[in-house]
Amino acid sequence: MNSSPGAAPETINAFLHGCDLPQRWRGRERFVALETGFGTGHNFLATWHAWRADPRRCSSLVFIAIDPRPLPCPELSAARHAAPSGALADALFNAWPALTPNLHRLSFDAGRVQLLLMVAGLQHGLAELVAHVDAFFLTGIEPGADSAASVGQVCKALGRLAAPGASLVATNSTPAWLAKLVTAGFVMPSSGGDALGSAAGITRASFAPRFTPRRAPTHLATSMSGSQPPSNGRRVLIVGAGLAGCATAWALAEQGWHSHVLERCGAIAQEGSGNLAGLFHGIVNAQDGRHARFNRAAALEARAAVQVAVDHHGVDGAARGLLRLESKLAMAAMQAMLARLGLPPGYVQAVDASGASGLAGMALSLPAWFYPGGGWVHPGGLARAFLERAGAQSTLRTGIEVHALNRSATGWRLLDAHGGLIDEAGVVVLANAGDALRLLGDGGLPVERVRGQISVTPTSALGLPQMPRLPITGSGYLLPTLNGQAVFGATAQPGDPDPSVRLTDHAANVARLERLTGVRIALNVDRLAGRTAWRWVTPDRLPVIGAVPDVQGMAAATLASRLDQPRFIPRLPGLFVFSALGSRGITWSALGAQTLAALISGAPVPLEASLLDAIDPARFAARRTRHAQRSGGG
Repeated sequence: MNSSPGAAPETINAFLHGCDLPQRWRGRERFVALETGFGTGHNFLATWHAWRADPRRCSSLVFIAIDPRPLPCPELSAARHAAPSGALADALFNAWPALTPNLHRLSFDAGRVQLLLMVAGLQHGLAELVAHVDAFFLTGIEPGADSAASVGQVCKALGRLAAPGASLVATNSTPAWLAKLVTAGFVMPSSGGDALGSAAGITRASFAPRFTPRRAPTHLATSMSGSQPPSNGRRVLIVGAGLAGCATAWALAEQGWHSHVLERCGAIAQEGSGNLAGLFHGIVNAQDGRHARFNRAAALEARAAVQVAVDHHGVDGAARGLLRLESKLAMAAMQAMLARLGLPPGYVQAVDASGASGLAGMALSLPAWFYPGGGWVHPGGLARAFLERAGAQSTLRTGIEVHALNRSATGWRLLDAHGGLIDEAGVVVLANAGDALRLLGDGGLPVERVRGQISVTPTSALGLPQMPRLPITGSGYLLPTLNGQAVFGATAQPGDPDPSVRLTDHAANVARLERLTGVRIALNVDRLAGRTAWRWVTPDRLPVIGAVPDVQGMAAATLASRLDQPRFIPRLPGLFVFSALGSRGITWSALGAQTLAALISGAPVPLEASLLDAIDPARFAARRTRHAQRSGGG
């Protein structure tokens, strides 16, 4: 299969009419469509237009597209004149991302319409999707273009993703494709037989396997453990109103859920999210492993969230770029790495010292990675913006300290210090950083507390020739001027419980600033202001997001049970955790919240399956199992 360059009107009609749209999405909370190929996006735009025009439409529409080479912005712009709707085409163009090789979430109509664009080959892209699909549109099938093995794998993946009764429309189907689709459980709806209906090069089918296929556990099924509440019971308690908790309220509101956010302080974002400002950006790594890929996807989502917060909620911040100085690699090696990884300039660029100086507006002596979508923001303001975007779907209660968490017959009970009931719900999210570990007890989560201190002083006291126009990071960081103040830092001391602001840490921050700028800074550290807070980090430096493992259930598992992969590990129904954001709370909060909301609501997950494994709370238990197996202990 190859991606189609465009979509003719008859092809668009084939998809909509072949899948019985708009009739099939009526009366549903959510409808999910998947297209193999994206081209000019005309099928997506036509589906979006039909959804908008239907007064009986479903509450939300998710359109998934898999394309290894989506059109770059200039070509997409040139195709807008032929789009079904000019206004929608403009909205798509304005939201078009830097086409990095990962899954991109584009949000429209206040999150009620979402485009999940997977930049990958078809077989790999399907394997990485976590979704239940109601309608498939297979385009660009070319005879002989795929081996029998790959055709079989693709069709098997379609069957894995298909929701009961899912419709399928395919163009230019070959006998080999048709046979494999039948094997995967797709049949012609009218006859219920074992052949697909095909006319004028258009094939129609529906998913109706003769027997219920035995499917491997998925992240969606594992998260809820069969406890998905009815549509009128979509209520969740969120413990913690920092970035993680407020972002989760926003993401769940987009899924139609109502949240009660409980915060022990008197206001939101007072602890780990309480600094004056913070950075967000992606990373580049030669191996492009899970850490780099997750940070890349998160940084792209963070940029969109920060832009909305700045533009529409009056939050201090900017998403106009960030420089990360490079002290080890020469420019040639940096450029070669980007070329090998296929990372576009819209995501990251390698710039020499002269280029970095021009971007920063101050002299720098090292080359740098320039992230055009990076930047800075006030964390508390971003948290506030998340809650404001949730609107009436979220209720905030401050001054509420949760002392204990108990399982009940219908869900989870939150108790105060006297054992009194605070609230009860079928779904609870622990987004309260390290305190989540206390509530979970022996949850098997190896999370460590790290003390950090930032330094603040009037910019005039630094003695720098200029302050930077963009945030600069590397050995420490320096932000642009914030209301006449310079903010820089920061220390990182594991296991240090001291809450005081220390002169020794100020001195360490000044030393970092000197290395970063190459300027000798004569500053009395006893005149610096600062703030101390704690970050919670895991050994693999990735967050903990997802359903909480059932430790007792694991202990009671039979010897035949597979516990070597996160998706096989039993979970506590309705209990989720969003913690260990470390120093990347701004970068990770938006994507982490959208991922968690999808796991809770059953929506398509805006993150690849392999990256879900990388942030799954059960990953540590799975690793322990694999280690025991290798050492002969299991």
